[in-house]
Amino acid sequence: MVFPTRVLTLAVTVLWMLSSVRATEPSTPSPDSARFDVLIRGGLVYDGTGAQPQQVDLAIRGDRIAGVGDFKDAKAKTIIDATGLAVAPGFINMLSWSNESLIQDGRSQSEIRQGVTTEIMGEGESMGPVNDRVREHMLREQSDIKYDIKWNTLAEYLRYLESRGVSCNVASFIGATTIRENVIGFEDKQPTPEQLDQMRELVRKEMEAGALGIGTSLIYPPAFYAKTDELIELCKVAAKYQGKYISHMRSEGNRLLEAVDELIRISREAGIPAEVYHIKAAGQPNWGKIDDLLSRIETAQKEGLKITADMYTYTAGGTGLDACLPPWTEDGGYPALFKRLHDPATREKIKAQVQTPTDEWENMYLAAGGPEHIILVQFKSEKLKPLTGKTLDEVAKMRGKDPIDTAMDLIAEDESRIGAIYFMISEENIKKELAKPWISFGSDEASQAPEGVFLKSNPHPRAYGNFARLLGKYVRDEKVIPMTEAIRRLSALPATNLGLDHRGFIKEGMFADVVVFDPATISDRATFQKPHQYAVDVKHVFVNGVQVLKDGEHTGAKPGRALWGPGKTL
Repeated sequence: MVFPTRVLTLAVTVLWMLSSVRATEPSTPSPDSARFDVLIRGGLVYDGTGAQPQQVDLAIRGDRIAGVGDFKDAKAKTIIDATGLAVAPGFINMLSWSNESLIQDGRSQSEIRQGVTTEIMGEGESMGPVNDRVREHMLREQSDIKYDIKWNTLAEYLRYLESRGVSCNVASFIGATTIRENVIGFEDKQPTPEQLDQMRELVRKEMEAGALGIGTSLIYPPAFYAKTDELIELCKVAAKYQGKYISHMRSEGNRLLEAVDELIRISREAGIPAEVYHIKAAGQPNWGKIDDLLSRIETAQKEGLKITADMYTYTAGGTGLDACLPPWTEDGGYPALFKRLHDPATREKIKAQVQTPTDEWENMYLAAGGPEHIILVQFKSEKLKPLTGKTLDEVAKMRGKDPIDTAMDLIAEDESRIGAIYFMISEENIKKELAKPWISFGSDEASQAPEGVFLKSNPHPRAYGNFARLLGKYVRDEKVIPMTEAIRRLSALPATNLGLDHRGFIKEGMFADVVVFDPATISDRATFQKPHQYAVDVKHVFVNGVQVLKDGEHTGAKPGRALWGPGKTL
């Protein structure tokens, strides 16, 4: 369906615009501003507000946009002819798993080549705070990418990336899972009053240091063990620093509606804006719940709650193969899981529960509709890596075993959660979500490159194509939403929701995060069979005024910065 141009619905965005000069209002250079570092001439400039684009020039001086208008007589060190091209604010990935990949390769190739200039991390687990227990866990779980943990807090990690050099900007939520692991560990326990105070204090310190808020991933142990009241208490602390709550909800399937009610309750009782990670109705029996899901969120918005969401543009999700198993199997952490998988009686109990439909936990095996819809993509063991790209069904047949037994065998042999892709989302529902003006976009993947260590595993193709796929398939080819709306939701919407300072708009004085692309040809190329393929026809990308992509090729520049939440005091 064609999505009509509409008035922005988020009050924060409206307020921002009312207090600002229109971003597309031409700027007249003063006599002393006739020389710039960069001039992007003749492009169709989308300012990020959702307004119609204008064919004007864009001037950059230092790390800021110096003007938007007619600069035909001005001079610059770098002049780019953008005739026939779109010029937009840099895109913001609301759900990046580049925590480790940016340590390995700071160029952020697969994202920069889609126009992504800022990556937001922290879905449940974050790279800080770190104590001895968390550090041991992080080291044990390292797979293809190996690194030393040279930080103790989340803020120190972000500064570590910045000092090493990254091409993109980075920011992060605090993972509620990581807070829990610091204080309680990996067991199915509830915090004592003293432990809850310790958890609050960790949140306070990270919020004062610039974290964006609290992130959860509630289908996975040990996050699964946390009760709603615990999350409300952590969010109350984050709210004092203008933080947000963002959640992979407790269910995206059988208890989807109950899960969004929990998120709304947390928002209401903690007094905090909330966002749904990768909004979806998972599993064919649940596809019909999408209208009710969207309606409940919009009802909460009408009540004055700031509830938003983000999404990816594929019918398959990606997570661990261990998500097929009931959460109690990981009580005590992964070592406890591996031990249970070697016990025949426990395995029989697990197998029976995997085969039985339930509302008590998120059964990804049943949500996918069977082993033929589960692709294995990431192993730790070199011995098992030849199975990369095969379905669980194929591997079970190769081994002459039941698929559930095979899944348990593989997890035990690899001593890892094993990366897997699950086909469980309706294409029709994707288009319904795209129609909502309050939904932004996240890849739920790591930025990477088709080289070196990255080739040891297969990512979900969204690592290379999520944003280009939106602009090519859903905007240009299928006309589900117009380009103005897509760009607003790739830039201004997430920047405003997060309170990012001077980001997300093409406007004089904003940081010069800018993407230039060909709207007629921009496309994703990555597939589930061959995911390591760059998207095409993003031509130029600037991050903080520095050119990172030139004529479609990476310059090697790493001008990315750590970005901080609006409540930062340290």
